[in-house]
Amino acid sequence: MVPMRQWLEILLVALALIMGTACGKSSSTSKILRVGFVPAEDAQQVIQNAQPIVDILRQRLGMEVQAFVATDYTGVVEALRVNKLDIAFLTPASYVLAKSEANVRVALKSERKGNPYYYAAIITRADSGIKKLEDLRGKTFAFGDPMSTSANVFPRKMFHDRGIDPVRDFKQILYSGGHDATVLAVLNGKVDAGATYANSPDSEDTAWMRYLKNPEDVKKIRAIAFSEPIPADNLVINGNLDAGIARRVEEIFLEMSRDPAGKKMLRDLYQIDGFVPASDKDYDSVRQAFAVAGIKLKDALQKKRP
Repeated sequence: MVPMRQWLEILLVALALIMGTACGKSSSTSKILRVGFVPAEDAQQVIQNAQPIVDILRQRLGMEVQAFVATDYTGVVEALRVNKLDIAFLTPASYVLAKSEANVRVALKSERKGNPYYYAAIITRADSGIKKLEDLRGKTFAFGDPMSTSANVFPRKMFHDRGIDPVRDFKQILYSGGHDATVLAVLNGKVDAGATYANSPDSEDTAWMRYLKNPEDVKKIRAIAFSEPIPADNLVINGNLDAGIARRVEEIFLEMSRDPAGKKMLRDLYQIDGFVPASDKDYDSVRQAFAVAGIKLKDALQKKRP
């Protein structure tokens, strides 16, 4: 015979467990999904282009979604490292950095015209007289963000392979911070040449075609070199995110990749046509490019910390 007091204790414990379960479900549905975006161009433009995707995630997940655009690429990596983001869009280089510093896994990589890779492009004005990489000696040059794959890491590898040392051989180096700024700096003659991206190595789908609205201005830009294929930018997931939510996020982006309206949203955001599954091994060539370029991963993030 169980004493009345013990029955009351058992009843209270049972009620506590029921309430705890209910509270757990409530907090789960009210959880905020924090999404990070790298500033490939002006941060306000990225936020504007990202809003339809944020809305889709909010509707499909039934939870609040907050978008975050850092001032630079390493800002997104640092936010992942300190668990301020649940998922993030990263460049190949910033993913490699994030993997070395944060509890993240790469889930998906982007495709453009069916290809899960893109290129670095070295551009100049068509009337500059610069024909090849060696002609850049003594010239002014714009890299993008220091952690940009196509606007810094692979261009430095390209220069290394041709025996060119930017610090020694260029008259002046600047970091524009974004692909749009680099294209405009070259167009307006602020620098002799710069590094940006191209989705094909034939100047048919490029950064300068995207950012220069006037066809006559597009004709004023010429690429003098393209890199080897670079594994595409990606979507990463914080290892601390609930597995069910993470799985649903992946499904949503794969669904968007098959839907014309979704494809347009992705195209507006980062010139992406869709996503396919990715693995960490896909980015080994980026790690090799870091080594050849002489860029140390830990130094990049240490500079970001106070």
